[in-house]
Amino acid sequence: MIISNPIELRGIVEGFYGTPWTFEDRVDLIKFSKEVNLNAYIYAPKDDLYHREQWRDPYPDEKLEELKNLIALSIENNIRFIFAVSPGIDLNYYGDKGEEDFNKLMIKLDSLYKIGCRDFAIFFDDITLQSDSGVNQAYFLNKLKDNLDSIYHDINPLMTVPTEYWRTSMVDKRGNLKQYTSDFVNNLSKKIIVLYTGEEVVGDGLSDENYKKATDIYQRELGIWWNYPVNDYLKNKRALGPIEKLPTLNVQSIFYNPMEQVQLSKISLATGADYALSPSTYNADESWNKAIEKQFGDLAPEMKIFAKHSRHMNNYSWAKVGPPDGPEFYEEGHNAIVAFTEKKEFDYTKLFDLIDEMEKAGNILLENLSEEILKECKPQLDQFVRISNADRIAAQSLQNGKLNSKLTNLRNEIKLFEREALISEESGVKFIDEVIEVLNG
Repeated sequence: MIISNPIELRGIVEGFYGTPWTFEDRVDLIKFSKEVNLNAYIYAPKDDLYHREQWRDPYPDEKLEELKNLIALSIENNIRFIFAVSPGIDLNYYGDKGEEDFNKLMIKLDSLYKIGCRDFAIFFDDITLQSDSGVNQAYFLNKLKDNLDSIYHDINPLMTVPTEYWRTSMVDKRGNLKQYTSDFVNNLSKKIIVLYTGEEVVGDGLSDENYKKATDIYQRELGIWWNYPVNDYLKNKRALGPIEKLPTLNVQSIFYNPMEQVQLSKISLATGADYALSPSTYNADESWNKAIEKQFGDLAPEMKIFAKHSRHMNNYSWAKVGPPDGPEFYEEGHNAIVAFTEKKEFDYTKLFDLIDEMEKAGNILLENLSEEILKECKPQLDQFVRISNADRIAAQSLQNGKLNSKLTNLRNEIKLFEREALISEESGVKFIDEVIEVLNG
């Protein structure tokens, strides 16, 4: 067996849409990164005004002081603090306005250099493309890299994210490069690190073969920005599964985009750290079990039950990632419905045991989790208990053979139960969507 080396640059990218983390959150995650052997953190919160909307403006003194302290803490913990700016929404490239924008960005990056930052990134994701965007962005990045290198002699390579940042967006239906990607690739300095998100924005894994297809496009190793456990496109669901289905060969770098929920993100982030330390020998299930046991101690058995039912992220459009929700329950519920439909005998013992286990786990966690963690998942736990009760009603109806005449009514009853829970102000949560459908028929 070939044992791969650790991925050299492995860390967290605070790159989600939504409420940015607090200073305390970032301190916590930097220390956590050290504990699990991650070694990089990208500061790129989409809804930090000074990162994106007002990128030209310098940070206020109090915010700059926070960043200074975070950089110092990162250095102390051997974490590379990478400061990112996303200017693409209204960046001028040429002429007097282009020079003015370039100088404002340089002033901003210089202010970070003066407080200890030695890693910088410019992101062009999630913006509208123009016909000459690829050429313009590459020109700007090359100019910035050259300028930074000429002024500072101790900085690390510049990093970027292109506008076509997943592989299938880079090619047309015939497999030919689209104009933007062709222009960007052909003009961008080979010394600039490029991150991409895999086959899709949020994809169901990334194979060695598909990783190679992307590197062939860029004629360089690419870094991976992996969109799990981020949940900004399904804000009411928690992504509590392991990192999985990533290349077994070494990649240039990898960054995991987390949830707003700092504490719950640590489950996946810990598994991502294990993967990055040895991609070829990584075992997702073992790592996931180990992470929960370490993070939740005596509550680990209950947390595993809850987390196993909230891992799969699917918006039925451009995002699908994570292991299936509650696979044992899904299988047992499916078997019960098949047996009922075919008028066969079925032993409901395991199904009811699983339902009882779900309800008990939810209640124990509601009573015993710390306030800090409950703030991140109490509505989901409340829903978990409610869905367990709905599952029990459906299973009992199946067992009693009452669905022949009342099948539609029971389905409507459960769906109404679920819908009311989903839209209520207190528990506006999305949870185990695949699981409840099993016992809805």
